Amino acid sequence: MNEYRNLKSLKVLGLAVVAMALSACGGDGEGPPKPPPPAPPEYADKHMPDGYWNNPEILKEGEAIYTGQHNIDVNCASCHGKNGKPVKAGARDFRRTEQMELYSDAVWFWRVNEGVTGTKMKAWKSKLSEDEIWKVIAFEATFGLNGKEWDVAANKWVAAGAAGSAPAASDAPAGDAAH
Repeated sequence: MNEYRNLKSLKVLGLAVVAMALSACGGDGEGPPKPPPPAPPEYADKHMPDGYWNNPEILKEGEAIYTGQHNIDVNCASCHGKNGKPVKAGARDFRRTEQMELYSDAVWFWRVNEGVTGTKMKAWKSKLSEDEIWKVIAFEATFGLNGKEWDVAANKWVAAGAAGSAPAASDAPAGDAAH
């Protein structure tokens, strides 16, 4: 009877170890993608300047900003990694396409500009101009959204060159801000 209990305890322990091992697998620990809150009204109509998505010159400038070559006080790679794979706990993994696709260009701009409450992501608006922020966002997008651009009219990511033109702010239906 004692052998039976020991065997049963060993099986339960083994199952627990297997369950813990399986739960630890599956990527970067961020869990399933969760949509972000929508951009606040003052950011909802901010969009990537025309010609920035997938533009080699803009991407080169964005990379210099991202890696701290442009401004020693700004180094996104110190948390998010040189290739978009985080090197610090809690940093967004820019390689996760399914997560990146949940963020409009307006939301990305808002988060970089103002920081992210409840995280270590600080506001960069005092260190970077709006143009520099757009350049770094264009570069960050190459990790998980390479070859895509945000289509303002369709409110989604599309293949580069397939985006329609942005509606004028007065043409946008109420409550249809980019998310």
